[in-house]
Amino acid sequence: MTEARLAAGIWVSAYLARLGLANIPAYVTARGDDTAGAIAVKCARLDGQADLWMREWDMDSDTRPWVCSQSGPERDIDAAITRQRSRDPDLWVLEIESRDGRTLLDQDGLF
Repeated sequence: MTEARLAAGIWVSAYLARLGLANIPAYVTARGDDTAGAIAVKCARLDGQADLWMREWDMDSDTRPWVCSQSGPERDIDAAITRQRSRDPDLWVLEIESRDGRTLLDQDGLF
């Protein structure tokens, strides 16, 4: 059985609120489709490095966990996001500023 999907716009709003409560600055840098847009989370570490988080299918558990799909120089992460947005204009892009790489994506409640 596949997991229920929450509308992307609602998830983004809730995630931004949760980050705000944790004092983690976050911004929407590209707005996607409110209902079914995929979401990319860039975590800028403020030292020129960044991580790109995406949800990916886990075939073994039939779930879509958050996975750090790429880490490296921030310019490389920005280029990867630009390429993805050119293929998927419905993609949401959120940017977090966190020196320690904290995204809260590993906590319960963020599906």
